[in-house]
Amino acid sequence: MSRRYFGTDGIRGTVGEYPITPDFMLKLGWATGRVLARQGRTKVLIGKDTRISGYLFESALEAGLSAAGVDVSLLGPMPTPGIAYLTRTFRADAGIVISASHNPFADNGIKFFSAEGTKLDDAIEARIEAELDEPLTTVAAAELGKAVRINDAPGRYIEFCKSTIPDRLSLHGMKVVLDCAHGATYHIAPSVFRELGAEVSLIGAEPDGLNINREVGSTHPAALRAAVIQRGADLGIAFDGDGDRVLLVDADGREVDGDDILYLIAKDRHERGELGGGVVGTLMTNFGLELAFARLGIPFERAKVGDRYVMERLAANAWQLGGESSGHIVCGHVQTTGDGIVAALQAVAIMVREGQPLARLLAGLEKVPQALVNVRLAPGSDAKSLMAAPALQEAVAAVEAELGDEGRVLLRPSGTEPLIRVMVEGRAHFDVEALAERIAADVRAQMA
Repeated sequence: MSRRYFGTDGIRGTVGEYPITPDFMLKLGWATGRVLARQGRTKVLIGKDTRISGYLFESALEAGLSAAGVDVSLLGPMPTPGIAYLTRTFRADAGIVISASHNPFADNGIKFFSAEGTKLDDAIEARIEAELDEPLTTVAAAELGKAVRINDAPGRYIEFCKSTIPDRLSLHGMKVVLDCAHGATYHIAPSVFRELGAEVSLIGAEPDGLNINREVGSTHPAALRAAVIQRGADLGIAFDGDGDRVLLVDADGREVDGDDILYLIAKDRHERGELGGGVVGTLMTNFGLELAFARLGIPFERAKVGDRYVMERLAANAWQLGGESSGHIVCGHVQTTGDGIVAALQAVAIMVREGQPLARLLAGLEKVPQALVNVRLAPGSDAKSLMAAPALQEAVAAVEAELGDEGRVLLRPSGTEPLIRVMVEGRAHFDVEALAERIAADVRAQMA
């Protein structure tokens, strides 16, 4: 059946606009509880990022689940991958994340994890959507679900993150700036890196419910670059609002994105005979990374954009490492989903073990220029219809002909925002910025 609510990364939208409303969340909690209860599953974890609306939706989901007879454990503010981890370790039947990831505070959303800490199966999401059409009922009073708060959730996840690198590896003597995006890592990441011995300074670590992702975090790296240079740090680490993305900044202020991090981890594990197959990227992965993997003899495959598709290809190939240039990195040898803190620790561990700065470790990767332009959809516009317009198809074909076999064009709708993303990639002698803007102008013309 076609999806009405679930996108590639759960349900997301503007707070107060359907379906991101308290009445829908109440019904969603109930529908989820009903589906789980029929399978004999009666325990769900709920965590959230630092948005002010998280309190509202946490309560609504809790009430709906309880009405369906399902027990709820509340984690409070917790990175998305932390919720995946705790869902597994608490032997819960599902985990629910209240977050809109890198979006501004006025947005929020819901995503689910299975008992194994992976994305919820499509078939279960379909059953939840079907249940939403049924009238809400309440189980008998004696069968109502109970709610408890897990007060030591942060400490449990901190210890897990530390356990993903060798026990004796110390970050003593390393100066690190952490940018927590005023989001869910604000009370986790500082403890992780300090307890491992690093000298830590912070930006974006004072959430007030309204400032999540505001001019900080992995989508706004300028603040971290300035802090790293000003403070003479060895490394800067920026997370997004829910902690499943990470970008790095080296000592010279150079931005290190998800493609760089994938290369760093894959090369190291390959050389130590621990890669366990190949690497999965996405349609947005830089062509230079594909060439670098070919030189190293590392198998590489592209998935559709979205971490759920990366996970699907990893599972199909029985591989462990994959990710996106945006900073979603799946280190499957230690975690079941993209985890910003874990990915950052893998990179830092390599720096410490090799005794080399990031710039030198990345010397074998030569990325080709890539330009990305996001075109916001006009109200009432449909991304798929716009992209199918003959005039726009002709414009894309013209740029593809100009690039030949030295570049590529990708036009796709965002899975999380009302945007069409225009990406143009090509060798250095092409002006990819101008080519991307040219296509973006044609997209806007179709909405005029």
